[in-house]
Parts: sequence; C-alpha cells; structure tokens
Amino acid sequence: MSASGAAPLAVLPPRAPALRVHATSDRSIGAMLLTARAGATLAAVFVASVALAQVATPAGKPGVLDLLVKWTPLLAQGFLFNVLISVGAMALGTIAGLLLGFARISLVAPVRGTSWVVVQFFRNAPWLVLLFFVMYLLPFEFRVRGTTIPFPDWIKATLGLSLPIMANVAEIVRGAIQAVPTAQWEAARSLAFSRRETLWQIILPQCLKPMLPPWMNWYAILTMATTVASIVGVSEVMTLTLRATNAEGRTDLLIPIYSYVLLWFFLYCWPISLYTRRLEAKYAER
Repeated sequence: MSASGAAPLAVLPPRAPALRVHATSDRSIGAMLLTARAGATLAAVFVASVALAQVATPAGKPGVLDLLVKWTPLLAQGFLFNVLISVGAMALGTIAGLLLGFARISLVAPVRGTSWVVVQFFRNAPWLVLLFFVMYLLPFEFRVRGTTIPFPDWIKATLGLSLPIMANVAEIVRGAIQAVPTAQWEAARSLAFSRRETLWQIILPQCLKPMLPPWMNWYAILTMATTVASIVGVSEVMTLTLRATNAEGRTDLLIPIYSYVLLWFFLYCWPISLYTRRLEAKYAER
C-alpha cells in the first residue's frame, strides 16, 4: 500500500532470464569445479596415498591410518574455525555489500562514482594482499579506560576476507536491481511511492531469489579461501595440519593428511554447489 492509501501495486513479474544473467555474471569457476567426478577423484587420491603410505610404513612405526585418527579431533577443531571465519566474513560482506550495491545505483553522481571505485578496487585486489593489509593496519590490542582489550588475528582475518565478498555482493545486488523492468519503477512512481519505498517494498523482494545462487557460490569460494588465514598466523586447519606433520616427522604422512583435509572442504562445499546449480536451473525455467 502506498502512503496515499491506494490499492496494492500490480507488480509486473521480473524477467527471470535477465535477472539470472545479471545476478550470476560474477560466478566463479572455483565453485563450478565442485562436481561428483572431482570428489571421486579426490577420494581416490586420498585412498591411494593412504594405501601406499601404509605399505611403506617402517616396522614398529604407527600406520598412517592410526596417525590420521590420532590427529582428527585437532584437525576438526581447526576446520570448524575455518567455517566460523567463513560465516563471519560472509555475514559482514553481505551487509556491507548490500549497502554498497545500493550506492552503485544512487542518483547522486559522487556516491555512485565513489562506490564504483571501491567495488573495482576490492574485486580486483588479491585476497592475500587485502588480508595482510588488514592484519598490519589494525592494532593487536585496544586500550579502553586503562583496560587492554586484545584484538585476535582471526577477527582481523574475518574482516580482511569480508572485503572482496563485499565488493562481489555489491555487484550481484546492482545487477539484479538493474535487471528489473523499468516499468515497475514507473508504476510505483505513479502511485506516489518514494524511491526508497519502491526499492525496499517492490524491487528488492523480487531480487532476493535470483541473487541467492551467486551468493551461495561466493560462500563456497570464501570457505575454501579461508585457508590463506594460515599464512598470517591464524590457527585454522591448515596451520594445525602443518603442526601435525612437523610433530610426527613423517614425510609419508604429507599427501594423505593434506588430501584428507581437502576432502573435508569438498564435502562441506559440494552440497552448497549442488543446491546452487539446482536453484539456477529452477529460476532459469521461469
């Protein structure tokens, strides 16, 4: 309903193919590689590496399977940390990206131009460079009224990884909004809807479903990218894997344990990729 009490706006159905083209234009090849064949290949590599290492295990030494079982609880804690970082970075990036996407379609030229520069910078900057930038720019602790409050590295890593997500979500939002027929903006304006009311009540609700597949793709990509946090000292699964191999001092453990961890990431991200493709096919048919 408009502020004048007029009848509900008869919104035209969005152009689903156009929405899909705009909203998914930034789909990354990283998520598309998550196929059943890739998973089967990864599982085969893991099984073969474990079998070969098990055969080559010196007498009196624990087998590779025993070592994997031994270190699994610690690795699982590290993997959950990766998931925590990915969820936090995706949440921050989505909120900031939504606002930045609105700025990309602003009627104010300076706002629109500045947001374009921000999006292009963070979309094209290497993720590891952004991570180092945030890690060294932000302090390691804060002092509030004589009390020292630490600022953990994993929070800074979450902030650093949220920056490229913010830029890509902004482009998803912009593309989806601009794919909505202009007739809907005109119809809303004829019924005395303000631009903000039109955007929030009419345009944005139509964009949510088409934006979901690329958003899920970026979450899968982000989850796999959280391993770069190990380079800046965050104790996630790759850091703990390196500690495990150093503690055991067994070169035959390297391929089995790293393929083991890689299999975890695949099993976590593969259902997301499957559901993403299912949603894309569903919306493409409309």
